[in-house]
Amino acid sequence: MEWAAMLSEVRADWQQYRLVIDLTFDDFPERAGVYRTMPWLTVLANMPKSSWKTLRAAGQTSSNIIGINLLPGFMHMKVKEVTLAFPEQQAILPALLQPLGWQFEVVGDQVGMVTPRVVSMIINEAYYAVEQQVASRADINTSMKLGTNYPWGPFEWCEKIGVQQVYELLQAVHAETGNERYKISELLRAEYLRHKEALAANSENSGADT
Repeated sequence: MEWAAMLSEVRADWQQYRLVIDLTFDDFPERAGVYRTMPWLTVLANMPKSSWKTLRAAGQTSSNIIGINLLPGFMHMKVKEVTLAFPEQQAILPALLQPLGWQFEVVGDQVGMVTPRVVSMIINEAYYAVEQQVASRADINTSMKLGTNYPWGPFEWCEKIGVQQVYELLQAVHAETGNERYKISELLRAEYLRHKEALAANSENSGADT
C-alpha cells in the first residue's frame, strides 16, 4: 500500500497527535500534500537535501511543515538547524522544540543547510586525498581529530551519516550551486554505487526468501 493511501486510512487516529517527526521527508517530499490535509499537526521534516525554494516550485510545501536536519551523525547535536517555509513559523519554535530538549538555530533556505553541507564537503575532500594517495584513511581521520578537535575523522563521520546520504547531499548541493568544490570524487561515487548495488541485492534476496 502506498504511504499516502495508508495514511488516509488512519487519518482519524492521527487526531490525537500534534507533532510528527518525519525522518525520510527528504526522499518523499510529496508527503507535503498529505500533511496539508491535517492542519492540526506540526511536522518536523528532515530535509537537508532539499530547499523550500525547490519544494515550493513543485507545490510540496505546507504551513505546518518545518524543515530540520536530523540526518544520522547529527542527531546528537544539541543545537538543531531548522529552515522555515514561512517566517511566521519561527514564533512556534521555542514551544515546539524545548520540550524535546532541543536548542535550535534558524538557517537560510539552501540545500545542505550549514553543518551537513560543510561536513559533507570535508568528507568529499578526504576522499579526494585518498584518491590522490596523499594519505591513508586512518591518517586523515587521526589528523582531523587532532588538528581540528573534530569528534570524528571524515571517514568515521561518513560511516555515521551513511555514504548514500553524503553522496546525495553533495549531489544536490552541486546541482543547486554549480560550485566545483562540491563535485563528487570518483572514489566516493564508486563507494556509493557499491552501496546501492548491495542494497538492491539484499532487497532481491529478501523478496526471494518470502
